[in-house]
Amino acid sequence: MIKAKKNLGIVLFPAFDWAISETHPEREERLLYTKDQLFEEGIGDIEGIKFFNPLVAKKEDVERVHFCVPNVGDRVTKSHLVSVGGAIRAAEAVSMGEVDKAFALIRPPGHHAHKMVYGDRGFCIVNMEAIMIEHMRKSNPGLKVAIIDSDCHHGDGTQDIYWNDKNILFISFHQDGRTLYPGTGSINELGGPSAYGYNLNIPLPPGTGDEGFLHVLDNVILPVLDEYKPDIIINSAGQDNHYSDPLTNMNFTARGYATLNERLNPDIAVLEGGYSIEGALPYINLGIILAMAGIDYSNVAEPDLYTQNLKQSPEITSYIEEVSKVVYNKWKNRHKLRKDMYEGKNYLEKDAQIYYDTDGIMDRQKQGFHICDKCAGLNTIESKSSSGFYVFAISIPIGSCKKCLDKGYKMYKEASLNKFTNVYLQDRVNDRYLKEGKIGGLYRV
Repeated sequence: MIKAKKNLGIVLFPAFDWAISETHPEREERLLYTKDQLFEEGIGDIEGIKFFNPLVAKKEDVERVHFCVPNVGDRVTKSHLVSVGGAIRAAEAVSMGEVDKAFALIRPPGHHAHKMVYGDRGFCIVNMEAIMIEHMRKSNPGLKVAIIDSDCHHGDGTQDIYWNDKNILFISFHQDGRTLYPGTGSINELGGPSAYGYNLNIPLPPGTGDEGFLHVLDNVILPVLDEYKPDIIINSAGQDNHYSDPLTNMNFTARGYATLNERLNPDIAVLEGGYSIEGALPYINLGIILAMAGIDYSNVAEPDLYTQNLKQSPEITSYIEEVSKVVYNKWKNRHKLRKDMYEGKNYLEKDAQIYYDTDGIMDRQKQGFHICDKCAGLNTIESKSSSGFYVFAISIPIGSCKKCLDKGYKMYKEASLNKFTNVYLQDRVNDRYLKEGKIGGLYRV
């Protein structure tokens, strides 16, 4: 009988009752074929592998991360709360010692969901990994986390949420944004004034195969992790780098994904994208599960796999080697780069324009970073959307000093509903969330 070397928990939630449309790439079949594959392979019978049911996340879980406009109830479906709850259950299983590792096979996905939420963009409404992490940090605020986003699309939402938080290292390697949605993720997007250099992007050219992805892993990601020393590693496990994915242009294989997870050795993996429903996902998910459990995956192969067609060109190899050197050099010099950019400044503004492609909403933001020499400072967002909302939101990070805490509450109190339709305060020091708005009448919570 096969036995897992590392006890692995699996949470499987296909979200039968939610899809953007019946034929949309992000629909329940994404996980139904995987479910069949896992049961055909007898994964549930392997000693050391255990299935868990998801929880239902609470609105308070969402509010630790997002400003949902006008509120969580109007923006987040029950399926999203269960998907989030699946990620939380996976994290709890690891933190409580029920298993060594966990894989949340859940949908809908979430890594394109920014801090401000007006609707659905990139198939995402709320950010599963971020909500899971903040659930963990509620009881362990000093937790150091590394998120490795291996989705083919840049994890712009996760980047936005943790832009100014150096206790959350975010590394995304993805198809170059000049060739693919959402168009972001350049090597110069390095983080905010309190976390400069702790946001790393490795944009890869179309046609990148196993060789290229594993080069980035071995020459950038693993060395950075060795130096950063996180308490927990999370793989934001998008699977749309696969050679058969209909939305992307990469040449990664199921065995390549398994090798990546064996070497990365994440504590938790959370499914993100991946839209080759029959030809890729069942095999990739099987490979990841075997790799995380420490079981031989050498026989995992797609039925149409022909590696000769997936050979990476010398030009692509050379390009990836150069990009890897540049990104790692930025990591090594992050303290000097931050000093050169931010020394002597006490406030910084950053403009952002975010389009909700499913809902057709444009959001124009002015993000403010109040720099403090005692803590991570104070963050604000002034947001005006084409849906009619004009929002001011204040975020007080974990570990903020009393001066920044008091300043955040003062800003909230003084923000006028004569100017804004909605005002929010997210106090992560005291785990409080306040909101005030005038949509269909004044409300206070």
